[in-house]
Order: sequence, then structure tokens, then C-alpha cells
Amino acid sequence: MSAAPSVVDGRFRARRAQNWILLGFLYALFYMSRYNFSATHTALEKFLGWQSTDMGVFETVMPLVYGLSVFLNGPVADRIGGKKAFLFGTAGAALMNFAFGFMLSRAQPGSGATLLVPMVTIWAVNGFFQSFGALSIVKVNAQWFHLRERGTFAGVFGVLIRMGLILAFSGTPLILHWLSLAWVFWIPAIALALFFVLNFFFMENTPADAGLPALDTGDGDAADDDTPAPFLDVLKKVFLSRAALTVALASMMVGCIRRSVIDAWYPDYFHTVFGVKDLASYGPYQLAVWGIAIAGILGGFAFGIASDRTFKGRRGPVITVGFGGMAVLLGLFAVGQRMDLGAYASATMLVCLSFFINGAHGMIGGAASMDFGGRKAAATAAGLFDGMQYIAASPMGYVMGTLLGQRSGWNQWTLVVLPFALVGVVLGASLWNVLPKQRAATVSPAVEPQPEP
Repeated sequence: MSAAPSVVDGRFRARRAQNWILLGFLYALFYMSRYNFSATHTALEKFLGWQSTDMGVFETVMPLVYGLSVFLNGPVADRIGGKKAFLFGTAGAALMNFAFGFMLSRAQPGSGATLLVPMVTIWAVNGFFQSFGALSIVKVNAQWFHLRERGTFAGVFGVLIRMGLILAFSGTPLILHWLSLAWVFWIPAIALALFFVLNFFFMENTPADAGLPALDTGDGDAADDDTPAPFLDVLKKVFLSRAALTVALASMMVGCIRRSVIDAWYPDYFHTVFGVKDLASYGPYQLAVWGIAIAGILGGFAFGIASDRTFKGRRGPVITVGFGGMAVLLGLFAVGQRMDLGAYASATMLVCLSFFINGAHGMIGGAASMDFGGRKAAATAAGLFDGMQYIAASPMGYVMGTLLGQRSGWNQWTLVVLPFALVGVVLGASLWNVLPKQRAATVSPAVEPQPEP
């Protein structure tokens, strides 16, 4: 291996920034091309004659396929490299969004009964291709970021997620205001195609591929060459680690909360509870969308910087704080519902909830997957953590679709997922003093590793 470059070297930083920007915008588009459906529930119901239970079918099947795919495709991304995996997923997601929009462009009003199965199938296949996004970005950035930088990277990771969700939840009502339903899916497809080309030519897997010396990442793989690890070794490193499996369980808890509240159903909440027809110009809803994004970004950076600097690379303390904050906000939202505090109060509590959800999610999906997987198994670790999140959350789509089919169901909305936050507190606390195993030669003098239990 070549001498490791200093992470403060200007040439290295500039080339890493180029990689990061291209990867980041493409990853944000993955979110837009996935959550455009969630932001369109009410419009689809009105046009096709679907009910909340039909939306629940989509919100169950797609996360299930995504979760299984991200779990199974992690080793594939580790073997073929993040760039190839990302481009493959991008091409497929673009095609599926185009196909979904094409079916809408040909559909007749009220024809949802005959279109449910083929459209669920298209969206499930979209979930398969979408699974390569998180795997690939973690795989690539595990090569470009040192262990002590990865918590901060997780904050940037959260920015990308929030950008994509703004494009989906705020951009979709604007598209619907001016264009037909089909364009909600065609516009993301076009954007994905554009960034496919940009990443193909200007993004690289590793510093070495970009003509730079390889980076000593400090995660235990630095003494090895860059050949892919044997598949069984990867499985042992990730799946036989009690700490890694605890992180996977914590990811499941985050998924149940995210998918039930801020990532799928809150546009329906404002439509149903407050009788809003056009969300594009509704103040409380736009406050929620942008506030959820900004709070999620702040949470990601706050949790990431705290884990890097205050807790010296330990993720457990901030994960514990994240779940504790979720529990408090979920309870407060239910109280506010019963007191009829109004749309702005609800939006504010959703914003605060986002701070804690995305702070914890960034630690689990961004930093911890690189920590416990290392450079060679980063995608497999990300597949474990992210996949378990979506697999666990998939039944919540049907549960929420059934519960929220009636207006009174919104009174129990956040209470249903409160127990998941409490379990998450326990899981995070069990990781309080855990750091990934490291070789002595790769450990910075500022870091005193504590072996995982």
C-alpha cells in the first residue's frame, strides 16, 4: 500500500470533495425517486380510487423488497465495488420510475383495482434497485474517510437524505400543482439519468483510482491490500460480532419509527386531520417538510461530531440520546393531538422528532457500518444495518394503512411506535463503550480503542 495521505492535504481534500458531491447528489435523487410515492398518497387515492389500505400495501411490499435486497446485495457491492453497484442501481431506479409514470399516464380515473398488482410490482422492483444506493455510498466513502472522520461524515450523510426528502415531499406538491401525476415519477427518472452520466465519468471508488496514494482509514483493514475479502470472512466480521448485531437491532427500531411517521405518512396526516387539499401552499406542511430536513441535518452533524470528538469514535452514547429524544417527542405529539394544539404545533413536534431520528440513523447507517465493516466489508455491514431497518419496518406499512384509514386513527399514530424508541434506548446503552476492533499499527495516538464485547 502506498503511504497514506494526510487528510488535510489540499489535493486529497479537493478530489474527495468532487467524489462526495457527485455521490451525494445522486444519493439524494435515490430518496426523491423512492419517497415521491409516499408524498403522492392522497393524489393517487383520488385519481385511481385507492384507499389507505392500498397505500399500506405499497408501504409494506416496497420496504420489504428493499430490506431483503440491501441485505443480500451488500456482499455483491463489496465484491464489484461501490461505483459499479451505484450505477447499476441508478439505471434500474430510473427505468422503474419511468415505467410507473408511464402506467399513470395511460390509466383512467378510478381504475386502481386493476392496476394495483402491476404497479406494486413495479415499485417493488424499484426497491431492489434502490437498495444499491446506501450500500454503494458507504462502500465508496469507507475508502475516503478515516475512522475519526466518519461521525462527521454521517452528518453529511444525513444532509443528503434530507435533500432527497425535500425534493420528494416539497417538490412533489409543486409538480402536482403544475403537471400531471406521471411527472412526479418522470422528473426523478430524468435527474437520475443525468447523474448516472456524471458519476460514470467523474466519480472513483478509491483514492488510488483517482491517482492518489491510498488512505490508511484506521479501521483494521489498513494493513491489507485492496483485494476483496473472502465472502466467509466478511460474514464472520459482520455477523458474528455481538456489537454489530446490536447495531442491526437498533437499526430495526429506527426503521419502525421513521417509516411510520416522518418518512411516509405525515402528508396524509395534514390532508386528513386538517382537511388540506393543496399542500404546496399550506404553511404548516411546508414548515414540517423543511423543518424536518433542517433538523435532520443538524441532528446528523450534532450526533456525528459528538461521537467523533466528545466520545472519541464511540457511537453508543449518541444513539442512546437519539432514542431517548424520540421517545419523549412521540409521547408529546400524542398529548398535543388530544389537546388539539393545531397544525403548527404538530409540525413543530415532527421537526423536533426528526432531529433525534436522523441523528441516530446517521450513526447507525453511516458511521457504524463503516466502523464495524471496515473498508472491505463496509457494504455488507451497511446492508445488514439498513436492510434490517426496512425489513422490520415493512409490516408497519400495512399496520399504518389500516389504522390511519379512519380519522380517529391519528390519535394513536405516534403511540404505536413509542415502544420501539424505548427498546432503542436499551440497545444504545449496551454499546456505550464499544469501538471497532483495530490493529495497533493503525490506531491514532488520540484514540484508545476498547474492544467490543
